[in-house]
Amino acid sequence: MLPVVLLSHRGPASFRRTATGLTVKRGAGGLVTALMGLAEHLDEAVWVCAAATEADAAVAAEHEGHPVEIAFDPEPQLVDADTDADAPTLNVRYVDVDSDRHDMFYGEIANPLLWFVQHELYGLATQPDISAATHHAFAEGYVAVNEQFADAVVEEVESRGGHAIVLLQDYHFYLVGEIVRRRCPDAVISHFVHIPWPGPDAWRVLPTDMRERLLTGLLGCDVVAFHTTRFARNFLRCAQELLGLDVDMPAGTVRVGDRTVAARAYPISVDVDAVEKTAASEEVAERRAALASSLIADDRQLIVRVDRTDPSKNIVRGFRAFGQMLDEHPELVGKVTFLASLMPSRTDVPEYADYLAQVGAVVAEVNARHHAESWQPIDLRLQEDLAFAMAAYQLADVLVVNAVNDGMNLVAKEAVLVNQRDGVLLLSENTGAHEELGPYALTVQPFDLQQQADAMYTALTMPAERRREMLTAAAETVRRNDVQRWLSTQLEDLRRLETAKPRP
Repeated sequence: MLPVVLLSHRGPASFRRTATGLTVKRGAGGLVTALMGLAEHLDEAVWVCAAATEADAAVAAEHEGHPVEIAFDPEPQLVDADTDADAPTLNVRYVDVDSDRHDMFYGEIANPLLWFVQHELYGLATQPDISAATHHAFAEGYVAVNEQFADAVVEEVESRGGHAIVLLQDYHFYLVGEIVRRRCPDAVISHFVHIPWPGPDAWRVLPTDMRERLLTGLLGCDVVAFHTTRFARNFLRCAQELLGLDVDMPAGTVRVGDRTVAARAYPISVDVDAVEKTAASEEVAERRAALASSLIADDRQLIVRVDRTDPSKNIVRGFRAFGQMLDEHPELVGKVTFLASLMPSRTDVPEYADYLAQVGAVVAEVNARHHAESWQPIDLRLQEDLAFAMAAYQLADVLVVNAVNDGMNLVAKEAVLVNQRDGVLLLSENTGAHEELGPYALTVQPFDLQQQADAMYTALTMPAERRREMLTAAAETVRRNDVQRWLSTQLEDLRRLETAKPRP
């Protein structure tokens, strides 16, 4: 089995210096959780990531930039060179990036520019303005940081004899593949894009040299992977229309010189066992009991959403649609609550801070218009609380996922696994999850407030038997297409590619 070199911006663990010494905290987020399932089950793998804290950077310096070994069970801990760990371990290489350079790379290009382009969030009449500062941030931030991480990946591949499977992750590192290809021609390289990939016209927002460099970087890989076939086709259309390359759409491939690059869809999922174990915990049970007592007593119903306060999540329109439903169905006033657990996200980015303020304003407006004694329509919690989220999933009569655009959306998959009230999923047609779960959900169009309001009412009044059928089918789909399948399918395809490569 070939060794694996994995690259993502966020790592599987982060260090902190405390009064009692060095502590290690497990990494958060759906991507890290999914990749842990891969890395922990490989005999020879190294995970390259950014040093997120000063302690991460110090640990990297102490090990002269080489990987460190971390055990993850029961709690993350650094493994000494002379110690044999009983639990599964990971080799992690932390890359320390100059803070000013990282700010340009992450704060000016990756977020918000690439994120907004790929989620098609710009109002083009006024945004974006590509200035000299943007060009500078791209060259001195995004390009330079990609080169720094490519150097680390190349070193890890070369230390393994030049033969390795390289798994690059997400929009932070679009240039790395081409650099690694040039320096490690025997490596098999995949780049997984975890956010939407729009069609060619969306990319024309960016200057020609910038978008062509991003595309060329990705085309250095053997496989460019996405969550949906739609995103994969959009990538091929970009290669064809923006670079003039020869594309075979039925085969899902593009010719780059004497190489063939494949665009593939691998829908990511959740760790079913881990989600169900968390949902069965005592902490979740306590949260569920408290919520049930306060929100669904006396046959009241509950609409739920769990999201980051990201403009792409479409939170404001969801609340406005709920208010419109109450306008049209006043018999529901006092009978249904919209519970929203929202995690503030990227508040240092002006667009995100402005959006959070809009969320607060629409909640205040709907609550003022429809309040009743001892009841408010929208119960907004600004927090990051997994146990609370799981409890809310379990009690939801309706789960709202109405994103403007989403690469996948794992909230939808988690919720249908653990729901206990035959909850109905309202799912945006613009989420990656819609390809799998659309047949077992009520599809919503993210810009149509009337249609969303009507869908909420339909879900709340749907016959119990139909609700049960839809939820059961959705949960079975998630169990069948779990994260292990997502990981193993990719590795099998990459190993076939490696076997088929011509040898000198």
